[in-house]
Amino acid sequence: MSEENLPRFIMCFCTGECPGFAKLDLWKLINFVRNELDVEYAIVHPQLCVTDGDNFWRDYLKEGDTRTFVVGGCDARMQKKMYKDIFLEKGLDFDKHVVPLDLRNMETSEAMKKVEEAIVKLVGE
Repeated sequence: MSEENLPRFIMCFCTGECPGFAKLDLWKLINFVRNELDVEYAIVHPQLCVTDGDNFWRDYLKEGDTRTFVVGGCDARMQKKMYKDIFLEKGLDFDKHVVPLDLRNMETSEAMKKVEEAIVKLVGE
C-alpha cells in the first residue's frame, strides 16, 4: 500500500477528563500507533463531537477524498451520529472513510491491540 493511501489515526480524547479513558495512557498509545503501525500519521483531538471538532473535520476533509480515517474515541455509533453530516457536506460516506473504534474503559495494551487489529485489517500484515 502506498504511503499516500495509508490510514490516518485520529484519537479523540474527550477533553482528557472522561472517566472512560482513565486507564489509557494517551501518549503511549499515540506513539505506538505512529511508530509501530502502518499509518500515515497519528494525531490527537481533544473533543471531535463539539463545534471545533466540526471545524476540524470541515478543514481537514477534502471533496473526493479516498483516505481512510481510523478514529479512536467513544462508541462507534455515536461517532457516526456526530461526524456523518460533515462527511456528507464534503460528498463523502462516513461508512467508507471511517473505522470508528470505541477505546473507552480499556487498559493501554488493550487499546493498542484493538487499533493494531483495525490497521492490519486495512493494510494487511
